[in-house]
Amino acid sequence: MSDADPHAITNSDALRAVIGAEIPGLGEKNQNRLNEFAVDFLARVPFLILSTADQNGNIDASPKGDAPGFVLVEDDQTLVIPDRPGNKLAYGHQNILSNPKVGVLFMIPGTPETLRVNGSATLTADPVLLERLAARSKPAVLAIRIRVEECFFHCAKAFIRSDLWKPEAWPERQKISFGAMFAKQTGADAEAAKQIDAVVEADYRDNL
Repeated sequence: MSDADPHAITNSDALRAVIGAEIPGLGEKNQNRLNEFAVDFLARVPFLILSTADQNGNIDASPKGDAPGFVLVEDDQTLVIPDRPGNKLAYGHQNILSNPKVGVLFMIPGTPETLRVNGSATLTADPVLLERLAARSKPAVLAIRIRVEECFFHCAKAFIRSDLWKPEAWPERQKISFGAMFAKQTGADAEAAKQIDAVVEADYRDNL
């Protein structure tokens, strides 16, 4: 085992010595409800990342997306995220059952600022709500209702540095083959890998 990092930061004073003091008044942007700017932003959002953790601190970050405005705002302290057909591993759902605390990052393509919401989540299979959240003529599988405890906009610096929304800076699309990964891990042959990739492509096409 290697020696401990001599430069490890282990307390708030050491952290502040590196990054500096908090900017006075900046924390005032944090709200405990969705203001008109947040509601307008959510009406345009097609994509989010939902972060959860179980009672032991094991974490998960799950992407969710649909047509702009797919997130329902029930009131200024409550929003609902529809859940669509997926791989059924349910890591985030299981986490919510044991620890309701969640964090959500909302993004609009081309807009470098993001919206962050922290709160407490519950799961519901209310058929009326699931039908209200329907897409492509199919009701949502279930819904994640979040009680907003903290809401704020995040500045654009990470998106500016990464050129994330500049198509001219994008690399060639990376081909991800789940079949190749399965074959590598299990010793399956190339034909099995092709079959798995075909199943994945069909799922992308037919099971949104």
